Amino acid sequence: MNKRFTFKSLVACAILAGSSAGFAQDTIKIANIVEMSGPGTTSGVMFKNGVEMAIKEINAAGGILGKKITYTSEDTQSNPGVAKGLAQKAVDNDVFAIFGPVYSGSIMVSMAESRRGEVPNFTGGEAGSITQQGNPYVFRTSFGQSVSFPKVARYLTAKSKKLAVLYVNNDFGKGGQATIKQLLANSGTQIVTEISTEAGQVDFSAAVIQAKQSGADALFAYTNEEESARLLRELRKQGWNKPVIGETVLTSAKVVELAGEAANGALAHVGLTVEAPQLQAFGKKYQAAYNSVSDHNGVKGYTGMYILKAAIEKAGKLDRKAAAAAIRNSCFSAKQYPGVLMDVCFDGNGDIDRESFMTEIRGGKTVVAEVLPAMGKK
Repeated sequence: MNKRFTFKSLVACAILAGSSAGFAQDTIKIANIVEMSGPGTTSGVMFKNGVEMAIKEINAAGGILGKKITYTSEDTQSNPGVAKGLAQKAVDNDVFAIFGPVYSGSIMVSMAESRRGEVPNFTGGEAGSITQQGNPYVFRTSFGQSVSFPKVARYLTAKSKKLAVLYVNNDFGKGGQATIKQLLANSGTQIVTEISTEAGQVDFSAAVIQAKQSGADALFAYTNEEESARLLRELRKQGWNKPVIGETVLTSAKVVELAGEAANGALAHVGLTVEAPQLQAFGKKYQAAYNSVSDHNGVKGYTGMYILKAAIEKAGKLDRKAAAAAIRNSCFSAKQYPGVLMDVCFDGNGDIDRESFMTEIRGGKTVVAEVLPAMGKK
């Protein structure tokens, strides 16, 4: 009787130990749920590569608290419904953390699953609403619009009196449109036209004509990589000679590659760029590993994985709740945790703050024109 009781008790304890926090397992399981096809391919693949590169480095150095990391990488097809299904699968497979999706519309849907499973979820999505849902397990790897756009707005008010705003008609683009309108509402910069475009749009001729006819003295462009390149080529074709200003994407490596000479002169505020001194070593490693130049998405995936490592080490145990709690309202220095690359802080919503950069395309290359302080140090 006592033996049976003891055996049953041990089995029950083993089940509880394996399910409560995650981790009586031999490895730390990570799920990469990203856009590897569809309009988000460029963003998703670079994010995925960054995560995988960090995992390989961490494992080579002995893992986290002595345990190695295993991972899967799965394709959302840039589809929110697919993303949600993959997140559900990852949670049911008892992963320690989820990385992705990158697209705001997809993370807005899929993060309900990571919350259900109490699984830390790192996203590259920038829509302001992502971190306004009260989800204690979602963390940005880049600025949300609430952090980045005040910096952009200050720059725009110094450069433009009559501004044309072009945006992509999805959660990401509409969030940017709404935020920039709000920030410029009481400034000396008037928005003279708002131009809605679609994800995957090929022809930007009508959009450029609308911008030209508006009398704008500058254009703020907020859309995805391929579409930004097409826009820049059309602006060049129609002889636009006024400032084109964006946020992060506009001066990314993929846009420069696709737009060619038409990208020269484009300006953008970026949270992360491999042209920054702090990130150049990462950029060289990425190019050696993947034979391509990383944009901000590669850095986001890479640093996100190292932030998770830092959080686990700070918590001192392999516990999902403890890791999430160790990130919120906390800062991680690059001196103490070199893999995070730049000093970084998180607030209680999972939003990130750190230094950022104004960049310009000159002669086909992204140049850091100015370093902007973290919002907490302005």
